[in-house]
Amino acid sequence: MSDAVIQELAERKAEIEKELELLFKMNIKITDWDVPEADDTEAADIILNIMEKKIQQLREDVKAGKYENY
Repeated sequence: MSDAVIQELAERKAEIEKELELLFKMNIKITDWDVPEADDTEAADIILNIMEKKIQQLREDVKAGKYENY
């Protein structure tokens, strides 16, 4: 990885992390609106599993070259 890429992503690290956290919180809130009696801890675990599965899929896509010329 080039120094420029490392530096650019380091500068945006907090922004990327915040966006991921907002996505998680938004989905917790939507679940709470749609199913008020839902166990928030259970919903959080399910949402995290969904996110982890997608991240794993993205890793596989990267390894397969899907994002080489994105």
